[in-house]
Amino acid sequence: MYFLQRGVAGNTQHKVSTASEFSPDDLMVETKAGENYFIEQYMKMGVFVGGANLRLQSEEEGKKDVAKLKLALSGQCSK
Repeated sequence: MYFLQRGVAGNTQHKVSTASEFSPDDLMVETKAGENYFIEQYMKMGVFVGGANLRLQSEEEGKKDVAKLKLALSGQCSK
């Protein structure tokens, strides 16, 4: 399993997005300069099919989860 890492500007709001078969999901994150943020993408249960969702993790939880993963190369996913 892999994780993505990205530097962003501090003291601003960012939209992190994912999409599943039925709908896009967005997470708005207000960042502070010098802070680390960890966003988990996970599968949520649906009536017939699961879909993707996002949640902000604590730094402690995020560091623990990332330690088990490999860094993925950033790029565009095909739709």
